[in-house]
Amino acid sequence: AGILMINSLIKVRKLQREAIESMYEGVCTVTEYRKVTDDTTHLTYNKEIVLLENEPCRLSFENIQVTDKTDTVSNTVQKIKLFISPDIAIKPGSKITVTQNGVTSEYTYSSVPSVYSSHQEIMLDLFKEYA
Repeated sequence: AGILMINSLIKVRKLQREAIESMYEGVCTVTEYRKVTDDTTHLTYNKEIVLLENEPCRLSFENIQVTDKTDTVSNTVQKIKLFISPDIAIKPGSKITVTQNGVTSEYTYSSVPSVYSSHQEIMLDLFKEYA
């Protein structure tokens, strides 16, 4: 009975992952700013290195009203969440360029990813510069 249960769980997780991935509407490119050494001059300099291209993903946006205790005006804060394969490791500080619904924007991590068997969720901030 234990093997049947394990096989059923594997099938359910596979179906769950396929369902989530069917909602991916965007693609992303992940780049890191790394030190590289020129083979000819032997000089070391920083350069953007593309680690991942055209990876299916999905952005989710949530607007949250925030009111300060001393402020009668509420501000709107937008939370941006990236849904992507759990098999991908993206380092904090990486630039994540996402194209979804015809719009391309650059982001970076704002938190540690939540990794599940079917996907991972990464909270994003608009990219300003490499850390």
